[in-house]
Parts: sequence; C-alpha cells; structure tokens
Amino acid sequence: MISLRRKKNKEGSLTSQGGGPSLLGLGLSLPPLLIVLVFVGLPILIGLTFSLGFTTGPNRVIAIIGQQIHKKNHWWGTLSAYNDVIHDSRFLGDLGLTIFVTVLSTTLVLLLALSIALYQRLIGGRKAAVLVTLSIVPLFVPVVISAWAIHTFYGGDGFMKTFFTHFGIDFPTLTSTPSAIVIGTVWTSLPFAILMISSGLQAIPDALIESAKDCGASVFRVIANILVPLAKTPIIIAASFTSIGILGSFTIPLFLGPNQPTMLGVEISNFFGAYNRPQQSLVMAFIVFAIASGIAVLYVRSNIKSARESGRL
Repeated sequence: MISLRRKKNKEGSLTSQGGGPSLLGLGLSLPPLLIVLVFVGLPILIGLTFSLGFTTGPNRVIAIIGQQIHKKNHWWGTLSAYNDVIHDSRFLGDLGLTIFVTVLSTTLVLLLALSIALYQRLIGGRKAAVLVTLSIVPLFVPVVISAWAIHTFYGGDGFMKTFFTHFGIDFPTLTSTPSAIVIGTVWTSLPFAILMISSGLQAIPDALIESAKDCGASVFRVIANILVPLAKTPIIIAASFTSIGILGSFTIPLFLGPNQPTMLGVEISNFFGAYNRPQQSLVMAFIVFAIASGIAVLYVRSNIKSARESGRL
C-alpha cells in the first residue's frame, strides 16, 4: 500500500507523495459532491422509498393528498404501485411509444450528424461550413419556441397544409402524431451530435486518410475502417446523451404528440398533477431512470476504454 506523506510545497499547499490523491484535491471536490448528494441523491432516495410504500416522514404530506396510495406491508416496502403501473394499458402504450421515438430519433440524429460531419471532414469548403452552421442553429432556439414553430408549420392550418392546397395536394397533418415528435426531437438534438462527432473526426490526422488513399482505399473504406472506428468514442457519447435526452423529453411531446399514447415524460406529469397519483408517477420516473441508466453504461464504458487507451488509467 502506497504510504501518503503530507508536506508543504513552495506555495504552502498540502500535497502527498507516492502519487496518491492530495488532501487539497479531496477538499476541492468535496463541496460539489455534497451538493449532488443533498440536492440530487437525497430526493431520489426519498422518492424511491415513497414508491415502495414508505408513507411516513418526508412522504407523509404527499401520501395524505395523493390517491391510490399503497402503504408498505413488509419491512422493505411493497411493489403494489409498480404492479399498478405495469398492468396499466396506458403505461404499456406510453412505454412503447417512448422507446420507438427514442430509437428512431436517435438513429436519425446519428445518421444526419455523421453524414454532415463526414462531408465536412472529407470535402470541406464553403458549402460544408454553411451546412454545419445551419445545423447548429437549433442550439440557440429555445425548445418551446421550436415546438410551437413545428406545430404551426405542420398543423392542420399550417404552412405546409396551406401551401400544398394551392396545388390540389392534401398534405397530411403531422401534429398530434408520433411523426411530429420525431421531427421535433431530431431538430433539437442534432446540433449537439454534430458538434460532438465533428470534433472527433477533425481530430483524426490527415496522414492516416492520405496513406489509406495512397494504398488504393476507396472513400467508403476510409470511412468504415478509419474515420468511424477512430471517432467511435464521440459517436457513442453523442448517442448516449441524445437518447437519454429524448427518453425524458417533455416539451416536444406535450406540444406535438398525441394525447394517448404519449411519451412517459408527459404521462408522468399527468399522473402527478391531473390524476393526483404521485406514487404511480414516481414508479414511471424510476422506470425511465432505469432505462437511462442502462444507456449511460455505454457512455461510462466508452470513457473508461478511451482513458485506458490513452494511458490515463
């Protein structure tokens, strides 16, 4: 075991010998860690206990106000609230729509972002710069504005419907459909994915690409064997953050999606407020949290692998 010895350096700060963590570094990292534990970890713990039927203590008031509250019947709690949600046909429809929109939107975002980033990396020029700039514009538009703009654009009396009516074409109304949610989530999620993937592709040395071309490799082989594998970590990070963001989205599905089935972000709000069933809404929230945690594993594994390859671990 490496022994740690504290000593004063020239600036008077405390350091440790043997490569171990310094007390100063531990002290600097402790405040944000405590903030996360108090303002994030503690509410999650309280919510988890309430979903398991602990209706006393900090959960006492909400248990009195809420409807269909299940109290614990074992020392560890009860799964009655989870049973209510899982056997609710509305939840199954909402879960299916949420997973469908998340998978489809994330796939479209990655395909678009990767295409634009590859075009910029391999061809470049003014057109590529303009394309990337236009793709980043949604980053500076509030989500609520984007949702309302898409709603009025694709609505029953929106621009697309009115424009095609002049040519005798009945353009479909996309609002209040899953298609509108996909359009909205792709629009709002694309800028981050482009920035992430573009930075990864730009970091690849030109020498590798030129060497492959000199050996007779086609553009497809350069992309498949050099660019995409070397940019795998940024791509996985973009996919993880995009899918988690879409999974828990609220504003886009609320403005653009159907009333039923709807995405879980909206349904959680309905169960908590409109239906006054806070325990069931927390169960849904923890199911979303479990799915997001599974996606986050890919992000963590990618970071660990990247750190090992670069010698940081």
